[in-house]
Amino acid sequence: MTSAGAQSRAAVEVASLGKDFGAFSAVKDISFAVRRGEVLGFLGPNGAGKSTTMKMIAGFLAPTRGQVWVGGYDIDRRPLEAKRCLGYLPEGAPAYADMSVSAFLTFIARMRGYRRRERRSRVAAAVEKANLGSVAYKPIETLSKGFKRRVGLAQAILHDPPILVMDEPTDGLDPNQKHEVRTLIREMARDKAILISTHILEEVDAICDRAIIIAHGRLKFDGTPQQLLCMSSLHNAVRLRFAGNVPADAAARLLDLHGVGRVNQSDEADQLMVLPNNATAIVKQVAQLARAETWQLQELVVESGQLDEVFRRITGPAEAAQRGEPA
Repeated sequence: MTSAGAQSRAAVEVASLGKDFGAFSAVKDISFAVRRGEVLGFLGPNGAGKSTTMKMIAGFLAPTRGQVWVGGYDIDRRPLEAKRCLGYLPEGAPAYADMSVSAFLTFIARMRGYRRRERRSRVAAAVEKANLGSVAYKPIETLSKGFKRRVGLAQAILHDPPILVMDEPTDGLDPNQKHEVRTLIREMARDKAILISTHILEEVDAICDRAIIIAHGRLKFDGTPQQLLCMSSLHNAVRLRFAGNVPADAAARLLDLHGVGRVNQSDEADQLMVLPNNATAIVKQVAQLARAETWQLQELVVESGQLDEVFRRITGPAEAAQRGEPA
């Protein structure tokens, strides 16, 4: 493919991708694309096929079926051109344990073909972005899991690639380190296409523009985090906390409102959860009823939804059983 043709495609394209290990099919007919300026979260439970898919995108593992284009290049037919466009953080972030952080990144820069001044500049920039200055001259084997993960991140971004593929980039990081890495990802996304795998649902809200959910090797959802939240039974639900116990007739009065599906009594004696039918916005009528009944409320909160509830419904064993697959 010519460079002009390469530029015409999405940054990453996956078409009907599948991978078999003997009789076991780990990935089954997955298709999606990632464009520049987009952070795509690749979600799924352990064993869903996330890491296998990312290894195929990075050219580390050959697919059984389907095609992958990275930077417009077929990863199978034009692997060198494709991999020049790519920064890859694999699971486990392998590195030479006896090397110092600086020596390892210098080695990576040499492998990338950088010479002297530019090599030093690239290493220094990667150390700064990954916040590795305090451990730059320590052997990698002496570092914590979190710092080792950040060394892996530094090697992935050292050549400032237009495409980043990162498998669990915040795995092993403490809350402060997670915040730093998520901020860096958002900053890099301005001019890159970024694909991250994660099973941490809070990461979807924190950094992703779009989310894909894979379960049992199949693509089950492709959309925005907001679309995921809208699938939650708690989306647009209204939580009421009363100044004292819940009035005796409050649940019955709320159930009479248009759009209300059910009312749940909380474990707390002063709270009710009002759930809508079909994610209908019900806060206005709930608030009007509260005023009309002169209920003394401490709090009225509209719920956005719970990602973990939707995730369990999409990926759980009940969903697999409907297709006759083992859980």
